[in-house]
Amino acid sequence: QIIVDDDDSKVWSLYDAGPRSIRCPLIFLPPVSGTADVFFQQILALTGWGYRVIALQYPVYWDHLEFCDGFRKLLDHLQLDKVHLFGASLGGFLAQKFAEYTHKSPRVQSLILCNAFSDTSIFNQTWTANSFWLMPAFMLKKIVLGNFASGPLDPEMADGIDFMVDRLESLGQSELASRLTLNCQNSYVEPHKIRDIPVTIMDVFDQSALSTEAKEEMYKLYPNARRAHLKTGGNFPYLCRSAEVNLYIQIHLLQFHGTRYAAIDPSMVSADELEVQKISLHTSTEQEEQ
Repeated sequence: QIIVDDDDSKVWSLYDAGPRSIRCPLIFLPPVSGTADVFFQQILALTGWGYRVIALQYPVYWDHLEFCDGFRKLLDHLQLDKVHLFGASLGGFLAQKFAEYTHKSPRVQSLILCNAFSDTSIFNQTWTANSFWLMPAFMLKKIVLGNFASGPLDPEMADGIDFMVDRLESLGQSELASRLTLNCQNSYVEPHKIRDIPVTIMDVFDQSALSTEAKEEMYKLYPNARRAHLKTGGNFPYLCRSAEVNLYIQIHLLQFHGTRYAAIDPSMVSADELEVQKISLHTSTEQEEQ
């Protein structure tokens, strides 16, 4: 746990795993209902392959600027000049806002945006955003649970939702209220400030909290982004479709292998492994083009 602001109550909790010699790790930012450990499948797999990954849990911040400033201080504290960001839902929005916030002296080397959005008005809650802090925790949880998939699900997806419900229960009123405020406060991403950053957009074709319009908007904002489509996975593909998500993460990070922005220990990259990844990348690109 790390405190980087003057306010002692703002505590960042994080898991930092993998070789510390890596100076440009992959950092995971969770959704509204998530804690740092929702990315345990990624931490286990990616560190096993030699990557350095950090999964975060945010302190209570009430506006995007305050969050970005706190996150920058956290990176300074960890002595990380540049990082790759994987953001899920709200985490994806905050990742884009942070890239925009630091565009004059860039801190974000690349972005993986999973079920992410670029404009908070899609939730039609901008008018209530300022009243979340008044609501009791049970009401806030009800709002979040309203976006979870219902109906028949396969066992992995059901387990993923159970896990997220459990994580949601662990969050206090102020944590939830602040995240919902960040999620719904009137704001949008200014793409011209981050157009030079390599982006992979990861989304699912089955039921998730994101509308088709919100997804289309993301494709328009990042016309050159790589697309990682998962047939199924719902709101939490990193939990219930972790093998696919982990492969897409590796494919995304492949372009930085051999540079100072590699998130992997160079000694862990074998020629064979790279070849396999390149073939899978090639295959997935061909499938997208069909």
